[in-house]
Parts: sequence; structure tokens; C-alpha cells
Amino acid sequence: MTLQNALRKGKTDNMEKSKKTALMIGSALTGVTALTAAIYITTKYLVDAAIDRQMPKLIQPTEKQISGSRINQDFLKCINDSAEKLSETETEQVEITSDDGIRLVGHWYPCENAERVIVAMHGWRSSWCKDFGMIVDFWHDNKCSVLFAEQRAQNNSDGEYISFGLMERYDCLSWIRWLNENKKSDLPVYLAGISMGATTVLMAAGLGLPDNIHGIMSDCGFTSPNEIWKHVANNNLHFSYNLCGLIANEIFRKKLNMNTSDYSTLDALAGGNIPVLFVHGTDDQFVPVTMTYENYKACTAPKRLLIVPGADHGMSYYLEKEKYEQEVKAFWHDFD
Repeated sequence: MTLQNALRKGKTDNMEKSKKTALMIGSALTGVTALTAAIYITTKYLVDAAIDRQMPKLIQPTEKQISGSRINQDFLKCINDSAEKLSETETEQVEITSDDGIRLVGHWYPCENAERVIVAMHGWRSSWCKDFGMIVDFWHDNKCSVLFAEQRAQNNSDGEYISFGLMERYDCLSWIRWLNENKKSDLPVYLAGISMGATTVLMAAGLGLPDNIHGIMSDCGFTSPNEIWKHVANNNLHFSYNLCGLIANEIFRKKLNMNTSDYSTLDALAGGNIPVLFVHGTDDQFVPVTMTYENYKACTAPKRLLIVPGADHGMSYYLEKEKYEQEVKAFWHDFD
């Protein structure tokens, strides 16, 4: 083969190799683009399921997988029966306007000769009847008037998005203002919440609450939107939160003009002086008990801790009613 032919052949071979390389790179980029698009679409659906007022229909069948909670039929029956009973109890429906202009609905349940008042915040995609139906008789029998708040973007309250405590903490403060302006008394006030409601009242502790707030009762609260989303993704949905977390935060930011890690219960509890009773079940699959340990450690105010063995999400009162009530009454006794 002449030198000229060899050079020509080499040039042809290089061109073929370049074409093959370009095709491989193109295929790889197409695959990466398709994967990225799939991750984005999946993450968007999950974020919509988390924060949009109306959960996407495609996500609804996976709601139990998101929470990771096991079905306990006896517990569910107790929840449903007590919710129905509370919904039929006579209360005064009240309305306020949040700081950002959203109409919020609440239910005032007075107690004759009350000794204290409770502001109760329910959890994510739940209701005041469902979350407090089991415990309301205990509260009422122990001389507590109760203001049940309906969280923004849920049930009868207005709003487009659930913010996992970031905006709800300000709503909690607005309810406290309404209570102090409309039900004037010198009674001690306690904030109570379960799940996202617990996160709401814990985050509210960082807002400089009025002096008549004597304590907070937090049942299975998480630390921040970012941390609970990371837990659910990694442990319940079984996929990495790394890239999804960046996408989720960007979607959250565009909808709510804030980041998922802008504030946490740990921020709120550091340097606070409002006593807190923390409650959590060891077998909580939705909000890990480690988050309550983190909250307890961060809390600089007087604090109590009740850990219920074997309790899944929101089941502590159901499984350890007597112990739960003892702890709550002792808390009131010490801080009224």
C-alpha cells in the first residue's frame, strides 16, 4: 500500500470512528435527557401531591406508600368513629384572614369553668375532627376550651398550597391573636399539634409568642419540609433524594416563593423559653422518631419527652392512653 493510500485509509477509518463516537455520545445524551425528564416528571407529581390543595389523581393510590404506615383496622375504626362524633358536636365556626390574605376557618369549642385553652392544629391532608376526635373528651373533661384550626389549603380553609409549617406557623399566630382579641381571659393557652400540626406549633415557637402561651404539646412532628421529604423519598418510596431534592425545592420555591429548608423546628426551638411536651411512637414509618429526638435536643426551654413503644404515626394516644393523659396532666400542673 502506498503512503498516499495508507493516509487515505487512515483518514477514512478516523472518520468512521468519529461517526461512531458521535452516535454513542448522541445516544448517551438522549438517554440522559430522557432519564432527567422522567425524574423531573416523577418529582413534580410528588411535590404536587405534597403541597397542592388537590392531590393529583395519579398519586392518590400511592398515598399509603408515601406515609409508609401499616393499616391497623381497629385504630382506623376508632379514628373514624371519634371523628364523626366530634363533627356532630356543637361548635362555633369562626373565620379569620391570614397575614397573606387567605381566609382561614376554625371551630371554637368552649368549656364551662375552663381552666385553660388549647389551640389545636391538625396534620397533613387530615382534619380537625380526625386528628383530635379521640383526645377531645379528655381535654374537655379536664376543663379545656379548644380552638380547632383548619390548616390552609385543606378542608374549609382557603389557599392553594400546603407549606409544611413554613406559612402555617404564621397562621397559628393569627389564631392566637384572634383568641386573645375575641375570647379575652387570663387563662393559660397551650398549642397542640399532631404530625404537620406539631411542626406548625413548634415552628410558631420562634415567632415571639404572647405571654399567655404557657406550653406546646407536639405529637410526632417533623423538623422541616426538606427533611421529611428526604425521609419519605429514601425510605418509603425507595429512590435517592439527591437530584430529586434539588428539583423538588425549585418547584416548591416557584410556587411558594420560599425554599424547603428556609426554616425548621430546630431553628424555632433554639433559644426558646416556652415549655414543650414531645410525644412520638417508636414505630412511626411516616415521621421517624429520630426527628423528635432532634427537636428535644434542640429545645432550650423546659421540656418533657414521651416515647411510646410500638406506636406508628399518630397512634401514641391510642396505644398508651393512660400514660399519655398522665404526662399531659403533669405538664399542665407544672406550667399552668
